[in-house]
Amino acid sequence: MKRSEFVFTIGFQGDAAVVDRRAQRQYGSLSTMELAEQGLYRAAFCSALFSGLPDEMEQFIRFFGEKTGIDGLNEDRIKRLFGIYTVPDEVKKIIAV
Repeated sequence: MKRSEFVFTIGFQGDAAVVDRRAQRQYGSLSTMELAEQGLYRAAFCSALFSGLPDEMEQFIRFFGEKTGIDGLNEDRIKRLFGIYTVPDEVKKIIAV
């Protein structure tokens, strides 16, 4: 799975990821923090998760906490909030809608 496909995935059907094509085209080139600044928090979180860089995740968590006023945020709490835990390995195809 490419970064922009994961970031804009809206669901799964079997071994296929369903991707929001319009959002992918419009925002796919933005960085994690640019997505967050646009208010696309779920996409920004997915971007940080996909990168695997602890600094990028910490920067997003800090920004998200400031914008939402939620105290005590960490990566596990945000994973539960958005329902996204990892980049899936079993995706074999992409369905763009």
